[in-house]
Amino acid sequence: MTVKENLTQTKDLMQKALEYCNLQISKVRTGRATASLLDGVKVDYYGSPTPVSQVAGISTPDARTIIVQPFDRTTLSAIDKAIQAASLGFNPQNDGTILRIPVPPLTEERRKEFVKMCKKHAEDGKIAIRNIRRDQIELLKKAEKNKEFAEDDRKKGEDEIQKLTDQFIKNIDTELAAKEKDLTEV
Repeated sequence: MTVKENLTQTKDLMQKALEYCNLQISKVRTGRATASLLDGVKVDYYGSPTPVSQVAGISTPDARTIIVQPFDRTTLSAIDKAIQAASLGFNPQNDGTILRIPVPPLTEERRKEFVKMCKKHAEDGKIAIRNIRRDQIELLKKAEKNKEFAEDDRKKGEDEIQKLTDQFIKNIDTELAAKEKDLTEV
């Protein structure tokens, strides 16, 4: 393995960790209605669990309402049940053709809980990135021992890995700050 291959692998692994961390943070609900609030909801569609977004159109006409319009009207009650079973704190209103989901405003206490949850997700992401850094530096040291490249190359590789680590951790902090701002905004 060359230093360049190691850096490419490190960047790919850290990118995946960052994407997963951002996904976890984005799943935390803010007081605003967004279609992504229903991302984790699966509907029993002809015997197989299917994401709501694949069986219905989801829109947000305003900041407090989500509209779910099924492509097949017979799935309306299944979508309704799936949303209630998902324990998102929503109570969909079924009018026979669409579901209206009012998004209740968050209490101050609930906002603080969500901020804590986001910080935990961010810390988990940072730990994952640091673990990747540690593992990749170990690979560089083993390769140097096996005489695949010189000590100078290893040191340059370690510096580059540290720069990548700092960059990805900064990205996580930026994402966390934006989500925190969203959550504390009334």
